[in-house]
Amino acid sequence: MTMPACRACGALLRHSIADLGLSPLANAYVPASRARMGEMYQPLHAHVCEACFLVQLEAFETPEAIFSDYAYFSGFSAGWLAHAEAYVDAMQARFHLDTGSRVVEVASNDGYLLQYVVARGIPALGVEPAANVAAVARARGVPTEIAFFGEATARRLRGDGHAADLMVANNVLAHVPDLHDFIEGFRVLLKPQGVGTFEFPHLLRMIEERQFDTIYHEHFSYLSLGVVSGLLERHGLRVFDVEELPTHGGSLRVFVCHAASAHDRSPAVARVMAAERTGGLFDLSGYDAFADAVVGIKCATLKFLVECRASAKTVCAYGAAAKGNTFLNYCGIGREFVTAVADRSPHKQGTLLPGSRIPVISPEALLAMRPDYVLILPWNLKHEIMAEMAEIRSWGGRFVTAIPNLTVT
Repeated sequence: MTMPACRACGALLRHSIADLGLSPLANAYVPASRARMGEMYQPLHAHVCEACFLVQLEAFETPEAIFSDYAYFSGFSAGWLAHAEAYVDAMQARFHLDTGSRVVEVASNDGYLLQYVVARGIPALGVEPAANVAAVARARGVPTEIAFFGEATARRLRGDGHAADLMVANNVLAHVPDLHDFIEGFRVLLKPQGVGTFEFPHLLRMIEERQFDTIYHEHFSYLSLGVVSGLLERHGLRVFDVEELPTHGGSLRVFVCHAASAHDRSPAVARVMAAERTGGLFDLSGYDAFADAVVGIKCATLKFLVECRASAKTVCAYGAAAKGNTFLNYCGIGREFVTAVADRSPHKQGTLLPGSRIPVISPEALLAMRPDYVLILPWNLKHEIMAEMAEIRSWGGRFVTAIPNLTVT
């Protein structure tokens, strides 16, 4: 069988770091009307490039198939909205954004972030490929272009007067199969002294904390500062600052400018680069223990669920998140172990999870079921979820997380 090639440098991908078997698309929720119909499963197998150390999946689906009609709406997480508003406050203060500035967000989703830019009177434009999600943003008063972002889109937007002082790309770089076209779009649309920020889950945290459930088909790449810095430099851009964030289990916010820009480089860049080297991200041996840890989490979770079933304890889940679907499908968990999963999004309620076919219900319906345990699938939001669902403790219910280790609280 022909080996896939690295999407960053073209080298053949020989080194496996996590083979999660076959899985449907993590955001392909099944309508109740299709409950008796089949699903398409694709290999879910992560490799690391031995030449440039980009961790990646082979692309089995096009972005058009995945993102043109999308089930994820950012605005349903109170914690994520607070994160977005704090970002806007910080960027306005740091880069002196005002009514004469322009902010462009790529993969702007439902206007969760740009609504705070618009509220401050700063001109803004969202670029969002999913028409159903873009419609929600427009209803919020956020001007939104329905398009996939890349060099061609950037040239068109620049011609229309949308050259940006600040470009925002939160949790999108990992979703892009053609990294070079996407990054070139930033070079084209960013003003000479403009700033771009990329946020993405940090590969170092994924490896160290066994976050294998962040691997799914919609995430083509798994990123480190070192790899991203190298990609940017090939397009005349450079990293001048980086912040470590708690979001998504540990993320980076990377600040980017043109190579000739006046922005001074922060010492934080060298510090994070050094941490990545110490953590083994640029040495194949640094990935060797990850696959064994993944199997260990699967075994521990199944042991717990089998014991719950044997003792007639009921288990529901919370959070119909993409990471949860990777977790459930890899572990082989269905309705025999988890009765239902609650989610605040009305767009998911009434559907079935892809693969596992566990029904999605409202949080109120979960509380009415009075389960003995609630398995929190988006573990990065566990504190928010435990506060929201604290009522389960009134009948002795407990919360469970499985990553990085099985924990019952």
